Parts: sequence; C-alpha cells; structure tokens
Amino acid sequence: MKQILKGLLGMAAAAGAFLYWQDNGLMVSHQIYRGNVPRAFHGYKILLISDLQNKRFGKGQKHLIYKTECTAPDMIVITGDLIDRNRTNLDAAMELIHAIVDIAPVYYVSGNHEHQSGRFAELSERLRKAGVKILDNGKSVVERKEDTITLLGLSDKSVNPYYKMALRTLKKGGKEDDFTVLLSHRPELFMDYVDAGVDLACCGHAHGGQTRLPFIGGLFAPHQGLCPKYTKGMYRKGKTAMVVSRGLGNSTFPFRIFNRPELVEITLFRRG
Repeated sequence: MKQILKGLLGMAAAAGAFLYWQDNGLMVSHQIYRGNVPRAFHGYKILLISDLQNKRFGKGQKHLIYKTECTAPDMIVITGDLIDRNRTNLDAAMELIHAIVDIAPVYYVSGNHEHQSGRFAELSERLRKAGVKILDNGKSVVERKEDTITLLGLSDKSVNPYYKMALRTLKKGGKEDDFTVLLSHRPELFMDYVDAGVDLACCGHAHGGQTRLPFIGGLFAPHQGLCPKYTKGMYRKGKTAMVVSRGLGNSTFPFRIFNRPELVEITLFRRG
C-alpha cells in the first residue's frame, strides 16, 4: 500500500511540475516574412506580445523583460489582453511596459479583456504616459532612412462593430504600394484582413488552442470554438500573411498543455 501511495504521490508531483513548466516555460518563436518589404526595412525585427492576462514571469516581470531584451527588436507590438477581466491587475502589465519602452518603440491595440474589465480608460492613460503608441482604429508611419512602413490598428471587435469600415478607411488613407502591418487582437477575422489587402497582420486571442495535440493542433479558441483554424504561427493567402501568437497568460482555463507561453519574433525580408 505504501508503495502504491508513493507511486501516486510521485505521479502527482511529476504532473504538477509538467503543468508548471507548460505555464511558465517562456520561449521565443521565430517567424520570417518575405514579401514586398521596403529596402531599408530588410532584416527589420518586430516582437509580437499578446495576451499577458496579468501573468507575471518572475519578480517585476524580469524573465519576460530579459527575453525581450535578448531579441533586440526594432519594434514591439502588443495585440491586446494585457489584463484579465476576472482578476484585473494593471500593475502586472505596467511592470512590463515601463521596461520595454526603453528597448524599442511600443505599439498597442486593445483586446476584449481590457474593455470587459471596465478599466480600459485607466489602462490607456497609463500606457500613453509610459510612451506607448495606442493604435485602436488608428495608424502610424514608421520611417527608416528613405523608406516607410505603415502600421494600422483595430480596436477589439467587441467594441468595434464597424471594424471592416474602419480598416478600409485606414487602408485607403495611404498609397497603393505602402507596406502595411496590421495590429488586431482577432485571428478569426483573417479573411477580412485579406480582403483589405494588408501585407502582414499580427494577432493573438486564440491562446494557441489552450491544449495542443499532435496532428490535431489546438483544441479550443475563443470565437473559433473546437479545433480552431488559426491558433499559432503564420498563415498566408494571396499577398496577406498573418502571424498568431500563442500568448503568455491564461484566463478561464488555468493550464496550458503542450502550449508554452511565447513571444514571437518576426523578421522582415525583402523578396528579390
């Protein structure tokens, strides 16, 4: 009986250690975008951060900040859900923000949790004061030498029912051959990004499908349901590519399984 008990305790300890590693084993994934990138932006690095959901990676976010520093990004983009509606903690988000604004320019669009928390206005004000550029239904032109890329941003669909019109308006405001990078929380809207003709979209929200299985992928994602289509990595259709982050934190479901938290480094390369 004692041997059985020891075995069960050992299995429980191993399972606990595995789940802890899956939730906290922060990694950096790498994606390469090849396309009509302006010459001066060849080799440009974008770091995609999404779905922190109040999570802390070490005291003062030290592990997350260290990983960010190591990628040496030219730009950092945040695609929503810095906070969680169920246990809102603005300080956990701002610990990260205050450090990374000194690493590279930071651009942000909202996710559903910011709006559902009831504290989006407060968060927005703190982000602005820290130097973050908020692109909810907005745009920004980034210059490098003689070239530019145009950043477009959509506020979350939950408070943005006319997001298609907003995206078309933002896109029409530039030149036909502008290289455009879209920040949006929602990967399930990929075909809308394709229709708008953006070059690269950066998204989160899917949490990698929460649990991932070989040959199946993610099991569930918000607003995609079971066996979701867009959960991680790069997707392409026509001229448009979309990179989806598996995110960093958890919300309703407390564990990640075969789905470690990630930062995504996207390197732009000019084709031809």
